[in-house]
Amino acid sequence: MPGVKTNERPGTRAVLKHYRMSATKARQVLDLIRNKDVQTAHEILRSTPREGARVVDKVLHSAVSNAVEVSRQAGAAVDPDELFVSACYADEGTTIKRWRPRARGRATRIRKRTCHITVIVSRLDDEKIARLRAKRTEATAALRSRRVAASRLRRRGGGSDDTTTRDTATDETFADEQAPDDAVSDDAETVSDEAVSDEDASGETVSGETAAGESDEATSDDVSEDESEETGGEDATEEVDTDESEAGAEGSDDGDTAGEEND
Repeated sequence: MPGVKTNERPGTRAVLKHYRMSATKARQVLDLIRNKDVQTAHEILRSTPREGARVVDKVLHSAVSNAVEVSRQAGAAVDPDELFVSACYADEGTTIKRWRPRARGRATRIRKRTCHITVIVSRLDDEKIARLRAKRTEATAALRSRRVAASRLRRRGGGSDDTTTRDTATDETFADEQAPDDAVSDDAETVSDEAVSDEDASGETVSGETAAGESDEATSDDVSEDESEETGGEDATEEVDTDESEAGAEGSDDGDTAGEEND
């Protein structure tokens, strides 16, 4: 006896019709989430880098919403985490035909495929639901026990340990912050020492230049004195020559006068 057909599976469904994608591409994504619980299916679709994954994720979300709404109207609340993908398939839709011109007056047909995507969600078996609820209870109890243990540790004196730890961390942070400041101060002192040494060197250079300038001035003064002495000597020589010439002229005048008297 044949089993139940895929499109006749019990459950709540969501259908997307005439989507512009080939049925083959959609089926490759649907094969990933078949018979998976809703939470796992969402995680798989969100981590799949395909265009069909985004579309199928929306269809799955719509199917879960339909199931929750139907159960609410029936008076039996259903937890979305208790649903799984019982069936999913993609049928071929209308094929849009277009034509492309080719060589020698011919034309080539272009087929733009469409598909109908269907996702059916159903409630898990009672056994699986019991295991799922037990797992959730264990996780909740473990979380509660960790919180209680942490609270008791703080009440018994764990707070002082935490305070000590925080103080130690603060001291280490202050030391780390202080170390760069000390390094900066050392660098500043080194720079100041270098600046002082540069100023001393420059002062010595200036003093040397000043001494050289004074020596040059002294040399120039000595040269000017020698020149003045030489000029004075030349002037004296010229005066002596002038006196001698005047004396010779007077002697000649006296000789002329005596000669006239003799005559």
